[in-house]
Amino acid sequence: MEFDYTTTTTKSFDEAVDSVQEEIAKAGMRVLYVHDVQKSLVEKGFARDSFKIIEFCNAKYANEFLNADIKIGLCMPCKINVYINDGETFISGMRPIVLSQFFPNANLGVMPEEIDKAIKNIIDSAK
Repeated sequence: MEFDYTTTTTKSFDEAVDSVQEEIAKAGMRVLYVHDVQKSLVEKGFARDSFKIIEFCNAKYANEFLNADIKIGLCMPCKINVYINDGETFISGMRPIVLSQFFPNANLGVMPEEIDKAIKNIIDSAK
């Protein structure tokens, strides 16, 4: 089982970031914050190609995951990364189906599969 779902896009970096945010909203979720990793690292003297982390959440699922195991909060909110590597733009997200490996005693039901499908749809629609 893959930890991540990653694909390339022919969109520009900024177009991909905007597209991911639009698809998150269409999926009924809310963007909480966009981290500009490149900007933060360049300010500290480190060279980095464009890289943003888009944090988002669905309150219903967040509450259910936390009820199953409060430590799942360590994996929240969901994140999708948009970055440039070797001149190519990538969109990448963690696959929630791996949560049962990290939290084997939590009764997560079908939630990881549902969120996994939603994240893959967001990424596929955004590319």
